[in-house]
Amino acid sequence: MNLKEWALAQGVHPHTAYRWFREGTLPVPAQRVGPRTILVNIDANTSPEAVGGIGLYARVSSHDQKADLERQVARLSAWAAKAGHQVVRVESEIASGVNGSRSKAKCLLADPDVTTVVVERKDRLGRMNVELVEAALSAHGRRLVVLDDGEVADGLVQDIVDVLTSFCARLYGRRSAKNRARKALEAAERG
Repeated sequence: MNLKEWALAQGVHPHTAYRWFREGTLPVPAQRVGPRTILVNIDANTSPEAVGGIGLYARVSSHDQKADLERQVARLSAWAAKAGHQVVRVESEIASGVNGSRSKAKCLLADPDVTTVVVERKDRLGRMNVELVEAALSAHGRRLVVLDDGEVADGLVQDIVDVLTSFCARLYGRRSAKNRARKALEAAERG
């Protein structure tokens, strides 16, 4: 079976499967047989548990997106069930993706039973520097799986998007803090 067919059957994006092949972390044996052809060797000894314990992570930025959070968890769970993977932990939270103060993400990443962290999109784990998290996981024999790898291919464009995201987060964060302070003062004056 070729790599793309295998990836689609497992519920993994073909680009992610190819990256695993290049990095040597593909959970099944595979070999390149042509310039554009990679064959995956599926035998009776290969089981879905070969990737270890799966940890699912979903995140949204605000409370009014709670329905989307539940849909993310449902889609991640459906993917894991369809692929036959053993889910050992599911974490979902409402928190900003810009800063690192996300307790549930920290717990998931620290759990030694989770060998594969699965997110719907890369920006669900964090708005910037997700590659550093991915490298840290890889250094410990773990990995990050991104189901919807529809990211911008051009690195420069992605860098500009990241910078704009950072600036917007700072601006909205300051505005939010100013509004909360104003509301607190109004409440104190009324009370």
